[in-house]
Amino acid sequence: MLKFPGFDKVAFHVGPLSVHWYGIMYLLGFAAAWWLARRRARAPGSTWKPVDVDDLIFFSMLGVIFGGRIGYVLFYGLKFWAEDPWYPIKIWDGGMSFHGGLLGVVIALTVFAWRRGRNMADVYDFTAPLPALGLFFGRIGNFINGELWGKVTNVPWGFEVNGEVRHPSQLYEAGLEGLVLFSVLWWFTSRPRPRLAPSGLFLIIYGLARSAVEFVRVPDEHIGYLAGGWLTEGQVLSLPMILAGIAMLAWAYRTRTPSGNFTVAT
Repeated sequence: MLKFPGFDKVAFHVGPLSVHWYGIMYLLGFAAAWWLARRRARAPGSTWKPVDVDDLIFFSMLGVIFGGRIGYVLFYGLKFWAEDPWYPIKIWDGGMSFHGGLLGVVIALTVFAWRRGRNMADVYDFTAPLPALGLFFGRIGNFINGELWGKVTNVPWGFEVNGEVRHPSQLYEAGLEGLVLFSVLWWFTSRPRPRLAPSGLFLIIYGLARSAVEFVRVPDEHIGYLAGGWLTEGQVLSLPMILAGIAMLAWAYRTRTPSGNFTVAT
């Protein structure tokens, strides 16, 4: 059993401004995505330029922030919105949904592709490995905040929280949704793959990882389990991702359309 140290959610103060660890984790995630994308853009054979990455990350940031917040309000926070009409804009109170953020990023990347005259699928594929480290940092932020704990357990790596030993489900997600997802996708996209294969693989791995951890993670108290004492909102939202990912991966390897992210060898 491990003792949860009880971190201060505020990392430091700048005058009257409080800088929270969770906000720092978001910045680290965006910085990592920017650095990785620029590195990939400079690789031999890439059709991307490092300068393209700056706009790509800017559009992605907008998608994550607005999509993540709107998604949380619609998927998890309607009760809070009914009690407080200003709740959707109170981001400082917490509450961001990955599934909402994903939809927001898809919309933002679609706009980016249209403005740059790029194939939308190629933009999705280029971006596929980038969110994983952001997910890793985000889950570390959840751990620091002492939120999203798992079920009561007796495993030796459980953390004592309020007199109970619980699964550190935030750390499980940091490992699976973050490090494992990044490692597989970064390797997979290091050479040309059929168009939409990276995007499909991202959806499958994330959906499976999230669904698995949901079995030991405690659902939001105001929502609880949806059915059977085990089915959660996160699993319901992840199922379409898994099915879509399987369909995309099958289509990609059936059609074998070359990716536009790499120059064609002559």
